[in-house]
Amino acid sequence: MKKSILFLVVLLSISCGKSSDTNDFDFTIPFEKTEGTETSTYQEVVEFYTQLSEKYTEIAMYTMDKTDSGEPLHLITFNPNRSFESEFSSEKDKNILLINNGIHPGESDGIDASMMLLRDLAAGKIPAPQNTIIAVIPVYNIGGALNRNSTSRTNQNGPKSYGFRGNARNYDLNRDFIKADTRNALAFIDIFKTVKPDLFIDTHVSNGADYQYVLTHLFTQHNKLGGELGNYLHEAFMPKLEDSLRKKQWDITPYVNVFNQTPESGFTQFMDGPRYSTGYTTLFNTLGMMIETHMLKPYKDRVEGTYELLKSFIAIADAEHETIKHLREKANKQWQVGDHYPIQWQVDSSKTSILSFKGYEGEMIPSEITGAPRLKYNREKPFEKDVIYYDYFKPADSVTIPEYYIISKGYHNVVNLLRANGIKCDLIQKDTTVTAQVYYVDTYETVRNPYEGHYLHYNTNVKTKTQLVKVSEGDYKVATQQEGIRYILETLEPQATDSFFNWNFFDTILQQKEGFSPYVWEDKAQHFLEENPIIKKQFEAKKETDPAFAANWFAQLDWIHKQSPNYETSHLRYPIVRVGG
Repeated sequence: MKKSILFLVVLLSISCGKSSDTNDFDFTIPFEKTEGTETSTYQEVVEFYTQLSEKYTEIAMYTMDKTDSGEPLHLITFNPNRSFESEFSSEKDKNILLINNGIHPGESDGIDASMMLLRDLAAGKIPAPQNTIIAVIPVYNIGGALNRNSTSRTNQNGPKSYGFRGNARNYDLNRDFIKADTRNALAFIDIFKTVKPDLFIDTHVSNGADYQYVLTHLFTQHNKLGGELGNYLHEAFMPKLEDSLRKKQWDITPYVNVFNQTPESGFTQFMDGPRYSTGYTTLFNTLGMMIETHMLKPYKDRVEGTYELLKSFIAIADAEHETIKHLREKANKQWQVGDHYPIQWQVDSSKTSILSFKGYEGEMIPSEITGAPRLKYNREKPFEKDVIYYDYFKPADSVTIPEYYIISKGYHNVVNLLRANGIKCDLIQKDTTVTAQVYYVDTYETVRNPYEGHYLHYNTNVKTKTQLVKVSEGDYKVATQQEGIRYILETLEPQATDSFFNWNFFDTILQQKEGFSPYVWEDKAQHFLEENPIIKKQFEAKKETDPAFAANWFAQLDWIHKQSPNYETSHLRYPIVRVGG
């Protein structure tokens, strides 16, 4: 939905007034009615917010783009100073917080907590932020929410029934923010570009280990966020949130990033790449955090903890709105042509933090089912110990930022996705030539099993050649110096972890389209070597130094073919070139 439509919806809701039909509506949600054992159905969520927006001027409900389920996303906002101009106007001094719920509908804690939060804000039961507009996606994975059951969350303690992790096409939506295979992702992108949030929260339930905490947080990795904004997130905002919750008797710890092992030996911060929600929002310098409640704690505790965390987060964000806006403005100007931009990261073990961690003793005991050792936590033996937390990362690889990229017009799917994310792609008006850096895929690895509809590549390496490149009318020029520069770099640089190349957008270049018949090429290869003595000398040297090559007649013919003009120039040539920088 575009801003003009949002403006119209606000106009109509204010000018027409609120309906009297809400007078008898009971805003007590199923979570409260069942004393914390049940969560609202999707239909109940929509009806709740419909009635809430009718009753309170501070609440607005927007119908956004459709999802794979056929149902549209909704966006709910709380804005006590709503006016006739769009609440998402760029002239606003307020910050905007976007909360995403139900990306995994079985992790429904945030769905219920957000319903209570917006209701209580509108009713004046809790203080309203003065400098922050709150925007909520009530249920992101609608298809999964409609696929309700009571058994698929094997590790989880309540609620009684809930939605399924996969969406209407069985995608895990928290792996889809870059590749955007789903309508859900495209609808989210539209909301994100319309709202342009300064802060972002995604609500989840954790897995992996047992410990005493109900609440854990997963802030976007601060080194990756980078600069003063990253330092602020790590050194100021996060400690203030932890302290605020501790004062309310809600201890919280960073997301416990271990699986089927105890955390006492230390653990690393989760690196949220751009495929994940907070990794995606980082590309636009939005301060992001996932709430990760603990799966084994009672549902009542988890929802109430999420509610308190949201309140604390909003209070800090509201008090520091000027600092956040200032740092984001600086971050948006941080990256310039010629700078080195990190595209891969690794743990920096020279820097660590110490967590005073509250866990349970665990031991390996024989399984009564398999006889093999199994992990068993003993809740009768709680402990509080200092644990090493590896929360610093350093670049493992980087690229220099070019002035612009040129994308061949045949790759309209890439251009469409760039444009959906607000990236300006200019049409080239006439045929020309440019001196450009051209990538050739050298090595890469591919996962053995399908991953979210793809066979993902990784450990990609390229060779770079400077060439005179023919550019055709209708190709696309993508300048890097624009809003979304980080999105451009992370998707178009093939070595970046979640690049379009690694997500199989360019797999056709990996397959050679033309080849040779040995009985034909033998004679042509002989003639080619006779006319190119330097290549012939290289060929003979390779046979002498490479026994496997010397023993493989087809590999020899193929090597000669690849040195000849007969070899297709498009094989392994990345179809996006870099200019300047």
